[in-house]
Amino acid sequence: MKKIFAIGDIHGCFDLLKALMESLPVCRRDDTLLFIGDYIDRGASSRKVVDYVIGLEEDFSQVIRLMGNHEQMFLRYLEGLDREMYLYNGGDMTLSDYGLSPRTAPPDVKAGIPAGHLRFFRSLMPYYETDEYIFVHAGLIPGRTLAKQDIHDLLWVRHEFIGSAYDFGKKVIFGHTPLAKPLIMPNKIGIDTGAVFGGRLTCVELPALKIYQV
Repeated sequence: MKKIFAIGDIHGCFDLLKALMESLPVCRRDDTLLFIGDYIDRGASSRKVVDYVIGLEEDFSQVIRLMGNHEQMFLRYLEGLDREMYLYNGGDMTLSDYGLSPRTAPPDVKAGIPAGHLRFFRSLMPYYETDEYIFVHAGLIPGRTLAKQDIHDLLWVRHEFIGSAYDFGKKVIFGHTPLAKPLIMPNKIGIDTGAVFGGRLTCVELPALKIYQV
């Protein structure tokens, strides 16, 4: 049976990501490796994380990479938008990791980011859907079909989604909101366990619902 291994918010925690990947029993040919978003910011090694995730495509036949709100903020920052918001949310750590400064003008920041990394950020998907699951960074608005969801909600929603027992038709796998342990409910599974805040980096294997953590 083909499996999906979904990994929660990394936030520049490269050592944890590498250790987690080394612990996963992934079949490189048949299984799907999926990242729920928020690869960057707050942690010290965002550039290494991006390099590593890009490189996985050479070894794994199926790698799905979703966008997180931090990647959205970074792309907006590169366009000169929401500068203070991005820096307030840990963007200064990512800029520093690329050898840049918050004082650097956004066009010069863009010039300082490797072209392959810019392609990575721009290629990230807002969600991924299978016959049984919906994978999304933050969650969904109850009462709306997937087609009616707004990108802002997909990347930013919290309590309206987490507190809801609404049946979305498929189980929703999400990150974004750091929790002390994985949240497992009939309609959703939350896998952001606050790695960058001293918690653990979490992966869920589906359909077995097996949890891996470092």
